[in-house]
Amino acid sequence: MAVIDPADNASDASIVFSINMFLIAFVTLFAIVRLPRLFSLLRIPSEWKNGHILRYAPYRPYRPSVQATHNEHPPHSSPEDHEPEPDEAHALNPHTHHVRRFTHEGTLITMDLPPHIPACIKPLRPLMTPLRARIAPGFSVAQMLVISVYFYSLLYPAFYHSNIFTDSARTGWICIAQMPFVFLFAQKNNVVGWIIGYGYEKLNFIHRFAGRIVVLAANIHSLHYFYLWSLQGTLAESMKGSHAIWGTVALICLDMIVFFSTEYWRQKAYNLFLTTHIIGFILVMPALYMHKPPMLPYIFACSSLYIFDHLARLIKSRLTIAHIRPLPELDLTRVEIPRINAGWRAGQHVRLRVLSAKMGWMGWAEVHPFTIASVAENVPEGMVLMCKRTGGWTRKLYEIAKLGANEEGGIGGRQVTVIVDGPYGGPQHTVFSSFSAAVFVAGGSGITFALSVIQDLVQKDLRGASRVKIIELIWIVPDIACLAPILPTLSMLVVQSVLTPLRINVFYTRAPTAEKPAFFTAATLDPSSSAHHPAQFPLGLTVTPGKPRLLNFLEHAINHAVTLGHSNPNDEVPSLTGLVVGVCGPVSMADDVAAAVNGVDAARRDQVGGIELHEEVFGW
Repeated sequence: MAVIDPADNASDASIVFSINMFLIAFVTLFAIVRLPRLFSLLRIPSEWKNGHILRYAPYRPYRPSVQATHNEHPPHSSPEDHEPEPDEAHALNPHTHHVRRFTHEGTLITMDLPPHIPACIKPLRPLMTPLRARIAPGFSVAQMLVISVYFYSLLYPAFYHSNIFTDSARTGWICIAQMPFVFLFAQKNNVVGWIIGYGYEKLNFIHRFAGRIVVLAANIHSLHYFYLWSLQGTLAESMKGSHAIWGTVALICLDMIVFFSTEYWRQKAYNLFLTTHIIGFILVMPALYMHKPPMLPYIFACSSLYIFDHLARLIKSRLTIAHIRPLPELDLTRVEIPRINAGWRAGQHVRLRVLSAKMGWMGWAEVHPFTIASVAENVPEGMVLMCKRTGGWTRKLYEIAKLGANEEGGIGGRQVTVIVDGPYGGPQHTVFSSFSAAVFVAGGSGITFALSVIQDLVQKDLRGASRVKIIELIWIVPDIACLAPILPTLSMLVVQSVLTPLRINVFYTRAPTAEKPAFFTAATLDPSSSAHHPAQFPLGLTVTPGKPRLLNFLEHAINHAVTLGHSNPNDEVPSLTGLVVGVCGPVSMADDVAAAVNGVDAARRDQVGGIELHEEVFGW
């Protein structure tokens, strides 16, 4: 076996450590750039105080009232201004008056508009279009640049004063030095993510790439020795050494983790994917230490990150009772948790574990993320989740709910014990109420994200705490029957949005196979209209076959924001603060929305104050 000079080991370790310091400096620089946005969030107590710990608060409905008086200064118009269509005219009407907000006790509400810090300054806005462009489904140019910086940073220590084909120690140090990054970007409670304003799900692509780098370096490191020992004829004897045995154990664990992390196993056997991850990382840490004790600082860093994350999960978890009932039209299970009604921000999600024997002998071990569909402290039923029936676990949950509904005559549900962990993700540093216009695109069960955010915006507007002047919701469903259980909620939202125009546009992509639902027929203004014309619903809600032209909706929101933004010369803050576009749905839908955002003309984008895209994507 070759003799390794300790001085060379020290050199390899120091070179790799210096690269880690460079990567940390790179992240720190990005965090500094994002600090103004973080500071603007900290100026809004209602935003930063929530989104961390779930809790229960006494339900106190807040019912402000609105009084409108005639506006002596009508908005300026020009031939180029957008003229609202007849069904839109009612939405503009409240904004042609001077509006005053009162509490239910008759006290005048003082306007408290949130500060707005754009994610990108105006001179750099042209760069956002290419950065948002997709080079693969769900993978943007911006993500590719991050991966490239990371990859080429590691090429330097791999080749600097080293031959990757003959120097085995260098790749071994690269492997262990990147392990803390693998753990860091895998944590649900990611401190770095909170500082820079990205949830763990947005940073998971770095975790995967770093994991592949670790496995690649580990295999190159091992092959060096296997090849060298084979040439020397000492393979069998060398493999008996303790450092070789533990190195082989670590290699097998790492290879097992990356193999069962592929898309096939994640989709077809989630429990196997999860189990191999847990067992692999439990074994690999002591194996690496036994293989090479000088690696202890990196092993300690990985263990500390892992322990911190799981302690935070324990603190954020709640054991409680949930009421579940099926919604056949949407093919999902509605979960209501009355004892949790506060502590989250609109758009966040929780991780749900169901403790029931009917979920299967390993069902209790599975944890699944679901977006919160309700607004904190404003609904008597508490936290509401919509669990789409897509895999084995969600199918079992649906069957339990369905069985309970059958036992109660079709109107009830069933109680189950659950553990709720969260909240996570969501808007982070983005404050939706600080924008001048908002467009939300939802696919299927992604409506939960849009419902919670829009409810939050409407209520903040009634309290004088929102800048949003126009809200557009585009919901894409496979069948018009999906609208039935959500229709009352959507109608109520339109009624409540007395100050901010809200348009809800439902598109169904599959032709009805049976008779149209009663609500659809009753709402149609023109019974003789063909299938190619949208059915008009009251209060600005429309249902249309086919797929939406997303760019048209973005242009519509910009037009209204610009028009309404200058409708009152006495407005305290007449400048426009941008358009926020939120999408929740499959990867392909998010890619389509990103393409539509990139399709907006640069002049129109600057006119509204910039466009920001917020994505909540289904999948891995």
